[in-house]
Amino acid sequence: MPVRKIPKNYRNVTGKLVNTKSDGPAGFESTLERDFLSLLEFLPEVLSFEVQPVEINWIDSNGKLRKYTPDVLVFYDDGIELKPTIFEVKYRSDLKKNWDKLKPKFMKALSYAKSRRWRFKIVSEKEIRTELLKNVKFLIRFKCQNTYDSNHGEIILDALKKLHSSTPADLLKSIYEDKWDQAELLPTLWYMIGTFQIGCDLSLPLTMRSEIWFLKN
Repeated sequence: MPVRKIPKNYRNVTGKLVNTKSDGPAGFESTLERDFLSLLEFLPEVLSFEVQPVEINWIDSNGKLRKYTPDVLVFYDDGIELKPTIFEVKYRSDLKKNWDKLKPKFMKALSYAKSRRWRFKIVSEKEIRTELLKNVKFLIRFKCQNTYDSNHGEIILDALKKLHSSTPADLLKSIYEDKWDQAELLPTLWYMIGTFQIGCDLSLPLTMRSEIWFLKN
């Protein structure tokens, strides 16, 4: 559960992400944090996460009590073999401008993580706002709205199994000639890609010409 309540901020976007993986409210204090939490919610290797997970305290060289609350603690699926990781989410400009002030906090977080055999990692817009995030923002709508139709799903998988690999456009054409019939299948197709029932490289731009493939059970 979060150790710190995220206050309202009229200079930055704050709020809570609708999610299924967070231990407690998935609050965010910036659009960058919101985007990072969206990635965590979407990625299958992420088992769960906690926002504002711990408060790290220490006494500085002047004898003053210092406190630091990292942004997110992420736990991964056992099969991934990744240690739990504490993440700090910061814009690159903020890191550059305030590095001298931030560095002592990050060093304490690194020591705290090592003492628990965890990792500590700083992520910025460079790591977060990628092509994957664009695809996540598109696909997560179909996942959250549960656009899956079981009959359509069976038709799509049967066709893709025969083709082994295809593209969304070519796959739908192989099933139906009529464009309206093809369009009815599309929400289920995007749902199946977004829930990893159909293979697709989501680090590349997702279009009707993207390569997709059948995943063997």
